Amino acid sequence: MKHDPIIKQMKTIFLLFTLTFVVSCNTGVKESQSLTDLKIKKASLTDKMETIGTELKKIEMAISKLDTLKKLVTVTAIKAEINNFNHYLEVQGTVKADQTIELHAEMGGTVTAILVKEGQNVSKGQILATLDSDVIDNSVLQLETQLALATTTYERQTRLWEQNIGSEIQYLQAKAQKESLENNMKSLKAQARKMKITAPFSGIIDQIFAKTGELTSPQMPFLRLVNLNKVYVESEVTETYLKAIKKGTEVLLNFSSIGVSIESSISQVGNFINPNNRSFKTRIDLENPNNELKANLLADIKINDFKATGIVIPSRLVQKDSNDQTFVYTIEPNGSNHKVIKTYMTEAMNYNNLSFISEGLLSTSILVDKGARLINNNEDVKLVHY
Repeated sequence: MKHDPIIKQMKTIFLLFTLTFVVSCNTGVKESQSLTDLKIKKASLTDKMETIGTELKKIEMAISKLDTLKKLVTVTAIKAEINNFNHYLEVQGTVKADQTIELHAEMGGTVTAILVKEGQNVSKGQILATLDSDVIDNSVLQLETQLALATTTYERQTRLWEQNIGSEIQYLQAKAQKESLENNMKSLKAQARKMKITAPFSGIIDQIFAKTGELTSPQMPFLRLVNLNKVYVESEVTETYLKAIKKGTEVLLNFSSIGVSIESSISQVGNFINPNNRSFKTRIDLENPNNELKANLLADIKINDFKATGIVIPSRLVQKDSNDQTFVYTIEPNGSNHKVIKTYMTEAMNYNNLSFISEGLLSTSILVDKGARLINNNEDVKLVHY
């Protein structure tokens, strides 16, 4: 057989090693031997073992070169590619609206009429409800009579004073009386307006808390008014990402409850770090013409905190050695076979099972895919798919 001389050589070396070991064991260690003698024997045996080990390695290499029937590990390979890479920070947020308020009565009183219904659209300035204002209304009527008399007296005193008839003090008293009553009238009418609840902006009546005939006060919410044409999503992000997130950073919003996804950007980054959870707030302004987005609706937010163009490979190919260094196996032609090379590289970022490689690989690199966990550096392999 072609490899018989090599195999015979291996058997001879192994037999020599075995005989040496047996003789050494049979000789035994006498109690009278000194420590120096024992160390000398140990060194001698160690040298023999190293020599035999070296010879065995040489023979194994020779066999590997001559053995055309050896079984190679089968692998597949893929080519490194240049692609766009995006990394997203995933957080949750809630929909909020600047124009969402609970209206309160400015003065206490009995509810005499609620002029709107829940779900109704209202305009800015529209009267939504009225409170009992009989006392104020009666005071206004009395004051109107007094004011009419004071106005007539003032006008007559003015005509007389212009004709140099009467005293100046009479003219000034009439004028002061009229102006005082006018100011009182303004005050009463202002109080009368407070007995009506009006819409501060256009929107929808979301909920009415009060009922007709009930006694209400400024401390009690009367109704909730919302305008959802413009809303925003607010979220809290850990301070670790403060440098990566800025105004204008791209985001992807997903409202899973209603099946809506929106591409947008950060509108505002908070300037305050919450000491309780070490986070800062972000705001994303959104147009909401169809009112699909409701206040307090939960949003899944993907913030694009890293984007680049370069070598992108599947993360499953990246391995780490005992020194915590990352590497992949690349493949090169080796005669009729292929040889794998342990190639160290730098994985800058990974997301969604993809890794962005900043150093160590080229766009021409061929990477071992299936079988990468079964091979060693410089090993010949059988490439079946590329």
